[in-house]
Amino acid sequence: MVLKTFLMLAVTVSAYALILSNRFPAWPMLGLSILMGLGFAGIGFNVAHDALHGAYTSSRWKNRLLGFTFELVGASGYMWKITHNVIHHTYPNVHGLDEDLEVSPMLRLSPEAKHRPVHRYQHWYALVAYSVTTLFWVFLKDYHYFLKRDLGPLKGRQHSHGQVLTLIGSKLFYYAYTIVIPLLVVKVPWWQFAIGFVAMHLTSGTVLGVVFQLAHVVEETDHPVPDVDGAMENAWMVHQMETTSNFANKNRLLTWYVGGLNHQVEHHLFPKICSVHYPALSRIVRRTAEKHGIPYHHHETLRAAVGSHLRTLRRLGNDPAQA
Repeated sequence: MVLKTFLMLAVTVSAYALILSNRFPAWPMLGLSILMGLGFAGIGFNVAHDALHGAYTSSRWKNRLLGFTFELVGASGYMWKITHNVIHHTYPNVHGLDEDLEVSPMLRLSPEAKHRPVHRYQHWYALVAYSVTTLFWVFLKDYHYFLKRDLGPLKGRQHSHGQVLTLIGSKLFYYAYTIVIPLLVVKVPWWQFAIGFVAMHLTSGTVLGVVFQLAHVVEETDHPVPDVDGAMENAWMVHQMETTSNFANKNRLLTWYVGGLNHQVEHHLFPKICSVHYPALSRIVRRTAEKHGIPYHHHETLRAAVGSHLRTLRRLGNDPAQA
């Protein structure tokens, strides 16, 4: 974990420094921007995600410090812990509660969601929608969620003055070092800078969007509906197994880069265990699930998981009234 942290930060900071050096023509600068995007995604996967779950280390203050790497890449760790750690991990694939199912009105990710005519084509444009994930995140999403009084099952949410200042200060810091300083230092036209900035975000957005969608929106996963009293049919741990899927567990390079998040089953069952243990843990969980007749969803390859996700989007894009 420590080695990956230094590598991800070093790659990102080095690419940024080389861009500011003014020693490269336009195409290499574009390549460095894409590399920064991969670095941002890598920091989110490998450092911030574990730290914000309290899983990077047993030290609370170290987790909190490392969690600020989320602010470094433009997102709010505070809002992530509410929408992801609390809401998503408690209610995965439950329409109306799981905020991850409502990323955009352009995407229908649950059979319970409202159908729009444009959804017929969502399996064609989904990757484009995912690519703007981080652009939306750093400029709109955090503010939108921060100002909402109700988030999923959480009602009347209020934020401390410290959290307000942290959000504003971290956003200004991000805008300063990714937009203001490059515009002042890098000797390129503004439109070339804009292309590089957008390319950086399209890269990180695509990687993050695809990895997280493959965990829950595939053919095998369920979308349970609460009963009239608001209760779910199954216990929490069984619910996690039915709504979550793994992919490419034997791909060591992918596992390394995405911080073990291709082992989403293990992550949902044990979110406070460090991601470096997921590969070993997955063998135990899989054997135990098979022993007790509990589903253990997985795809052997990344390609298989992406194919399953696109087929699911196509199925969800069909008008349920015509089924």
